[in-house]
Amino acid sequence: IAAEANLQEPQSHWQSSAPVPLTYKLKERALGAPALAAFCLADNRLNLDVYLDGCRRFLQLFEGRRGEVLQVEFLRLSSNDRLLGTTLDILPHLKHLKSLVIKGGHARDEFGSCQHGSLTSLPADMGNLRCLTHLDLTFNSLSTLPSCILHLSSLRVLLVSHNRLVVLPEDFGCLSKLTFFSAMKNQLKDLPRSIGDLAVLQDLDLSENALEFIPEEVGNLHNCTELDLSGNCLSSIPDSLANLKCLRRLHLHSNLLVTVPASLARLPNLSRLDLQNNCLRAVPPEIQTLPFVRLRGNPLGETEPSPQAGNCKASAALGSDQLFTVTSEGCKVILACGIHFYFPPGAASDPLQIYFRTLAPDPQCVKLQHHDVLLSRVLELQPHGAKFQQEVQISMPYASPQTLHQREVVVRTFSGQSWSDLRTRVEQKRKSKHVAHCSVLHFSWFLVVSRLVQNECKVPIEGTLLFSSVDPNIKVTFPPGVTEQTRTVKMQVLAGLKVRCLASPLLCLSQDSLMDFLRPVRIQLPLPPGVTGINLDQSRLHLLHGDLQGQTWDDITSQVVLEFTHLYAVFEVTHFSWYWLWYTTKTYIGGIAKKVYERLRMYQVNFIALQRKKDPEQVLLQCVPKHKVDPVLKKLQDRYRGPEPSDMVEMFEGEQFFAAFEGGISIVMDRPDCVDGRLSFTFYSHLKNMKEIYVTSSVDRKDQAVKGQVSFYRGAVPESIPEEASRRRRGPDSLWLVTLPIKLPRLKPRWGENPGALNGFSFPPLNLGNAETGYLTQANLLSIARRMGADWQTIGLNLGLTYQQIERDLDKQILDMLFSWAQQNSEDPDCVSKLITAMKESGRQDIADEVETIIELGRQKYRESIRRVGLEQDSSTEDSAIAMV
Repeated sequence: IAAEANLQEPQSHWQSSAPVPLTYKLKERALGAPALAAFCLADNRLNLDVYLDGCRRFLQLFEGRRGEVLQVEFLRLSSNDRLLGTTLDILPHLKHLKSLVIKGGHARDEFGSCQHGSLTSLPADMGNLRCLTHLDLTFNSLSTLPSCILHLSSLRVLLVSHNRLVVLPEDFGCLSKLTFFSAMKNQLKDLPRSIGDLAVLQDLDLSENALEFIPEEVGNLHNCTELDLSGNCLSSIPDSLANLKCLRRLHLHSNLLVTVPASLARLPNLSRLDLQNNCLRAVPPEIQTLPFVRLRGNPLGETEPSPQAGNCKASAALGSDQLFTVTSEGCKVILACGIHFYFPPGAASDPLQIYFRTLAPDPQCVKLQHHDVLLSRVLELQPHGAKFQQEVQISMPYASPQTLHQREVVVRTFSGQSWSDLRTRVEQKRKSKHVAHCSVLHFSWFLVVSRLVQNECKVPIEGTLLFSSVDPNIKVTFPPGVTEQTRTVKMQVLAGLKVRCLASPLLCLSQDSLMDFLRPVRIQLPLPPGVTGINLDQSRLHLLHGDLQGQTWDDITSQVVLEFTHLYAVFEVTHFSWYWLWYTTKTYIGGIAKKVYERLRMYQVNFIALQRKKDPEQVLLQCVPKHKVDPVLKKLQDRYRGPEPSDMVEMFEGEQFFAAFEGGISIVMDRPDCVDGRLSFTFYSHLKNMKEIYVTSSVDRKDQAVKGQVSFYRGAVPESIPEEASRRRRGPDSLWLVTLPIKLPRLKPRWGENPGALNGFSFPPLNLGNAETGYLTQANLLSIARRMGADWQTIGLNLGLTYQQIERDLDKQILDMLFSWAQQNSEDPDCVSKLITAMKESGRQDIADEVETIIELGRQKYRESIRRVGLEQDSSTEDSAIAMV
């Protein structure tokens, strides 16, 4: 079986000639690894980083076809490969090598973060590779720059990002031909003065390090067009930066700057100056009036240090990767999403960069216990496992729970193996704002949950007594000799149950030992409401025992000795789980209890589908708990219109459901959150289960409106939920929930043109981006242009267009502006990133999200094409996860 395709190597900015095609012909399962390795060698390129055993394939090729391998000019390897060391010894023999990529990041942890490769050094003989112009060692474990690199006389591009570099060599400036250098996300504390000798350097990226000082010699980089010093510990920058006459973009955000030289305003080509998230209380007027300067996140105008800022302050968009720096002096940090940190003095012995992001909760990773309610998104803090000398205080805002009766709010953290609950203090600052405070000595993932109140105690050899704080009538007695070693016991109680049959509170007992108790443990439960020891009919009383998942309920009345007082039932057990007293005439109690227990975990919800009044193609979908429907609709009624909410249905916390557009209405099926043409959701009762998307129609809307619908369906039945609990009672699709109407009106001509004007747009077809990172097509640009509205001028300025270009000919200006910029920048490898950034800076996060979705689709299609021709791997490799060539 053969799969044949021509894959084009992505064109990088350092390549001047046309890329050479690489043909992969046969799959490994057909020819075997040695034969397939041979077919990977085509012309002068070897791309082996897409294989889990790429180094083994390289060694096989070198042994069998040495002469051809020695002629290779372009080589890519993975540093997550266990045979990397043996392969490195051969590389100095490849005298014709022009480009060498040895990247880590091919393996990922439980939450999708890239893991660093094993590369810590390079053979000294690699300095003899006189033809090498491009070297990429990103996502590795380098603590020092290999000395052989300084002998690469032809090197033009050097990438050592995402390593552990602390210092650069003093003679680093000997790389006289270097035009691009990126050392972002390392641990650099200072720079060698010889860095000023890099006379032809154009791009210098030293972001997200620990730099406290920049040498004056940086001002000698007269050809530098972009300088990124963001995310460091800089309190000042040298005046010599004003000598960089070619500089276009200067990134200084997320530092500790208290002043900036006014001379920066005189740089003739500067078009972007980012000073956000520093400690600037005053800025020279020459700089403050620049149209392209960014100053948000600074305590401008304050005469005293801000009590909220301390030594650093971070402001971030929710869901994006950001960072801030902590010094030994400590600081307070406030994120735009409302999360607060307090680092006491001495918590960090050295300057430490903290990376943070907020994530949508993934049910596969966030394991909620029964009756848990999720109240926040997931907060990730890196570096994972970083140890602090003193406890760091974290304050996380969370959604107000419906009731705190019988429940408590805790911060839950992931240790790398399992989730555990932290000691939490809850504060209600005002009616709608709740904050959970906790203290930690390490960083990982954090979220806020509401759980049943948990009482716990240590059980020693001498025995003890445990009461419930929810219902003091529930107690557990541990007699002397019940255990040989002290163990921890936890108790949770679910009281106030509304069931048709009389039942006691639900009692759940658990322990940290797998061993049963040596002696029976005595449990006291209150009798069901209205039942006393006087009117008790023992034949109607049943003691039920459920497993920890609540899937099986057994009647154990005949297996234990029940004792009764006027108000209580007492019995003895040797192992823990759920216990429940029922008073009923029914005979098959277990099955009934199972259904009642499932209903206790379900939420009554309604679905809404609304269309924006100004743009009916923009549809808002949301799953709302029943008691929140009216307040939500009241907030949306000024901007949206649509049908009444759906009928009430029941859903579980963390249950997956889907939205499908039908009747001639559709969405982009290749969205990352689309599964089999349906939009995927996860229901959390206290989070916004909402998505706002654009819909299209396959029906011609020039002459008539389109009347379609959106239907909601349950996902696959989770393993922990009985099948009958999630099936509808009627309908051809047993997982169907509800259906709501959607109407797209008849299209009207735009800008005084005939309805087909957009289809006949005069610009020639174009694509932004490339095959590996994903394309934005002309159709994508048309869709984006139609949504810009009144923001089009701001977006144009942020894209770098001049005022003259923007103000000419207002007819069709939005389309002209966007396509004019696209034509000018179609050859720029960073054009898509610039478009996304411009949209965000213009306040159009919705368009930025759409572009990122399209780009992610491109990545997926590229990886699928790789897999189709036999380059399969278990962990996907995304070069785009690393912000460089």
